[in-house]
Amino acid sequence: NPVSNPIDDAQTFVRWQYRDFLNREPDADGLAFWINEITSCGSNAQCIEGKRINVSAAFFLSIEFQQSGYLVYRFYKSSFGNLPNSPVPIKLNEFRPDALGIGRGVIVGQAGWETVLENNKQAFTSEFVQRTHFASTYPNAMTPAAFVDTLFANAGVTPGDAERTAAINEFGSAATISDTSAQARALRRVAENSTLGQQEFNRAFVLMQYFGYLRRNPNDAPEPTLDFQGYNFWLEKLNTFNGNFVQAEMVKAFLISSEYRQRFGQP
Repeated sequence: NPVSNPIDDAQTFVRWQYRDFLNREPDADGLAFWINEITSCGSNAQCIEGKRINVSAAFFLSIEFQQSGYLVYRFYKSSFGNLPNSPVPIKLNEFRPDALGIGRGVIVGQAGWETVLENNKQAFTSEFVQRTHFASTYPNAMTPAAFVDTLFANAGVTPGDAERTAAINEFGSAATISDTSAQARALRRVAENSTLGQQEFNRAFVLMQYFGYLRRNPNDAPEPTLDFQGYNFWLEKLNTFNGNFVQAEMVKAFLISSEYRQRFGQP
């Protein structure tokens, strides 16, 4: 039987998880592994549906995404807090190029991937703090303590004394934050703070449903209300189920949505 929509084909489905969440084409080993996860179900439709949900979620949960796309999210959150009148810190048009930059050339599991990732992170952070938006938000005359405290406040994190001191100490004995390389190191300490990662995890998970599957912001058309009602609905549901995306039926809902399926053919 011909597949009614190309996305129902296991290989096509897996390829698009790589493209939508990791911004790359699949490596052969990874592609084969994830296809087998789905095709091992045979013709059992219930098994296939469950595997597709788990396979797709695995891309958000992967080290590769957590250290690229999710890290970009945390950089924006730490730097600027949430967008005005919004429960999220970043828009899709900001997210995609930055996630692509941090993840470029990174294939977790391949030799040397940690070095590539670390170099990408350093290059990204160095460039990020020199952008107009960041530089105008944090003028060079600021004190290191004020800079670090503002970052943690934007992140919504109350740091331990050691965490705060370590970030401030990136500036050495300087009275101001004119050293952009020190800014970059301090910002990265905040963005990679484990409390921040835990606090924003579900929020980012929901946002990536929109960015990855629907390729839009949560408040963009065709969202019926052009606001964050849908995002808030899924966040509340995911929180209610303590982050269990299967029980919350979140990933399932996006995968079977006509908006997602229309990207590939007839819904």
